[in-house]
Amino acid sequence: MAKKVAVIGAGVSGLISLKCCVDEGLEPTCFERTEDIGGLWRFKENVEDGRASIYQSVITNTSKEMSCFSDFPMPEDFPNFLHNSKLMKYFRIFAENFDLLKYIQFQTIVLSVKKCPDFPSSGQWKVVTQSHGKEQSAIFDAVMVCSGHHIIPHIPLKSFPGIEKFKGQYFHSRQYKHPDGFEGKRILVIGTGNSASDIAVELSKKAAQVFISTRHGAWVLSRISEDGYPWDQVFHTRFKSMLRNILPRTVVKWMMQEQMNKWFNHENYGLEPQNKYLMKEPVLNDDLPSRLLYGAIKVKSRVKELTETSAIFEDETVEEDIDVIVFATGYTFSFPFLEESLVKVENNMISLYKYIFPPHLEKSTLACIGLIQPLGSIFPTVELQARWVTRVFKGLCSLPSEDTMLADIIERTKKKIDLFGESLSQTLQTNYVDYLDELALEIGAKPSFGFLLLTDPQLAVKLYFGPCNSYQYRLVGPGKWEGARDAIFTQKQRILKPLKTRTLKPSSSSPVSSLLTILGLFAVVVAFLFQLQWF
Repeated sequence: MAKKVAVIGAGVSGLISLKCCVDEGLEPTCFERTEDIGGLWRFKENVEDGRASIYQSVITNTSKEMSCFSDFPMPEDFPNFLHNSKLMKYFRIFAENFDLLKYIQFQTIVLSVKKCPDFPSSGQWKVVTQSHGKEQSAIFDAVMVCSGHHIIPHIPLKSFPGIEKFKGQYFHSRQYKHPDGFEGKRILVIGTGNSASDIAVELSKKAAQVFISTRHGAWVLSRISEDGYPWDQVFHTRFKSMLRNILPRTVVKWMMQEQMNKWFNHENYGLEPQNKYLMKEPVLNDDLPSRLLYGAIKVKSRVKELTETSAIFEDETVEEDIDVIVFATGYTFSFPFLEESLVKVENNMISLYKYIFPPHLEKSTLACIGLIQPLGSIFPTVELQARWVTRVFKGLCSLPSEDTMLADIIERTKKKIDLFGESLSQTLQTNYVDYLDELALEIGAKPSFGFLLLTDPQLAVKLYFGPCNSYQYRLVGPGKWEGARDAIFTQKQRILKPLKTRTLKPSSSSPVSSLLTILGLFAVVVAFLFQLQWF
């Protein structure tokens, strides 16, 4: 009999978890509190309790070729960076293609998840739900928590003395939907993350003046990188990841600083991070520097105090007649349906083995999917998490001892703080390619470069120097997809297709292309031999 799995949430993590359950022959049931799929990415005009909320103009920060699921490329006519409505279309096509909707119970709230009372050591779970006012319970062999971490807003009002006197309007960025109604206002946005920057830029087109307050500064990147290709296609390659891992930290820090300042000098714009050597998640915003040049946005230091109508900053400057304050100050974690002992949240830190499994359970039958913030696309990340988790549930993969898992959590936390710092926004941060490979290794889906060099050198070059996309993890192992190699070789076509809206005469191919291929092969061999020596 197939094991029954409860999947909580029908957003990105929930959808891919359903597919992975089906792929492994498990029997999933998904509980979704709203009437539709999509989670965070489904825009609604009104903010709803218990679900993530986005503003109308949200566009993905990662490109379609780096964000699609590993055996289901996005349509080639889709733009490279997707508006939330276009991404929702992809989710609907995906769900329909794999017939996932039949596993989802909509408008169903999960009230509690507890160990099966009759057999607490069995690894089974009693899940209590509520739908249309009626409570029900069922026993499941395993649970996948896919409810996300962008639901409960974090507004540290105690850090803003005088907020109680402020006579203007203030709210969390979660409440923001569009710029209508903010015409002619003087607006202070607190924070310099992606949401803060997006909202500041959008409001600056209608407001009288926008100020953006930052404690630590931020690196700002354009979505457009070398030769006009998406930034993540250029940044996330195995070769560059290998260099960042083996070069001395001082060299890597210098290289990152140089890379970040290529577009514009962050110091000149008042944005240079206070600790510029931390590998913090960059802000992806194509318009922020130009809005700063226009004077439509002004960067300010940390808010020291608020008065009835003004903001006093750490550098003792004052901005008068502030009408609106937007707190883009992140989110806190909460799992109200879980007992505190299952997933402990302390100082906004969560102790999970590889960001997924609680280490203290007798049987590893509960997992958190998507509780992570990779320096890359979340979609391939949660897919590999779900592929591994479902194989653990099925008994095809096993976890180490509790002591080993706890030691890994401690070591991982130390490295994370060293690389990314301790701020709230970096709590779930992790390196992208390294983490994907780590998960793929668990299920036997990481490609072998030594083998490929001998059998398919052209593919080896693509894998090592090209974008590290999700297709790479369908070349071998369980879930191998016959279309993976072709998807890797045709990705450039899908990148350029939506841009080719004007007919041009084809240019002749470069005479050095063959030479570059040969040099690429040579470099792969050298890199492979180097890794053998060092690891």
